[in-house]
Amino acid sequence: MKKDIQYQFHHFGIPVQDGDTTGVHSEKAGMYTTDNPGNFRVQWHRFTDDSPLHPLIKTVPHVAFKVNDLARAIEGEEVILGPYEPIDDYLVAMINDAGVPIELIQTSLDDDELWARARRGQGSLYRSDD
Repeated sequence: MKKDIQYQFHHFGIPVQDGDTTGVHSEKAGMYTTDNPGNFRVQWHRFTDDSPLHPLIKTVPHVAFKVNDLARAIEGEEVILGPYEPIDDYLVAMINDAGVPIELIQTSLDDDELWARARRGQGSLYRSDD
């Protein structure tokens, strides 16, 4: 963590390999995402065999933080995904922190709108290139 960056917990993501294909599907990422129905922000991520994502993302749970400056937050880090905009107005990068994937997010969206967009599959992660 960098002293000049503000980090705020956003969610926790858990990769699961149980063959379940429910949830919001991203063909580009080869991933199905399901929100845990509990009170805390936990997402279950299930990956297809041909998912192009980094092996750490597919096998190790990650924690996500909102940051005030994504470019500065990833400076000097091993970036394993992004930066990119998987959901409209939601910029993301994932780094490798000594074997643990960490998701860093910069967005002006409030959490209600962000989670609603994700559940609707609204964003480039879910759009077809056709």
